[in-house]
Amino acid sequence: MASFLGSIEEMKKVFNKFDKNGDGKISRDELKSVLTALGSAPSSGEVDRIMSEMDKDGNGYVDLDEFVAFQQTNINDDDGEAQCGNKELKDAFDMYDLDKNGLISANELHAVLKRLGEKCSLSDCRRMISQVDKDGDGNVNFD
Repeated sequence: MASFLGSIEEMKKVFNKFDKNGDGKISRDELKSVLTALGSAPSSGEVDRIMSEMDKDGNGYVDLDEFVAFQQTNINDDDGEAQCGNKELKDAFDMYDLDKNGLISANELHAVLKRLGEKCSLSDCRRMISQVDKDGDGNVNFD
């Protein structure tokens, strides 16, 4: 079961980043906190909309099952093939492209991961970038 976020294990890791207090569910405030850390600065209405899309049982929290289902729904078409709209991908890309030059550098990746509380060295970020850097310029472009 592949997805944009990868395996279920990878989705759990992302979920745990959102779940700051470790109670097994993402609150509205936790969601807003992560989106803000990513540089999104969502309005109250945007946070409410995202929560309502994710919180299928309406209890005011997003549990792991709802999080996984949301990710899979938003990236899979009817045949289960991975896809994601260009707007969503561009929005995700733009969160890492801090200087808005159309490229993600190792420094930008490092800064964003640091904001999210990841312990990742700059050399680790350079290595990550090099794994996907098709043209060898030391950056990741949108394509």
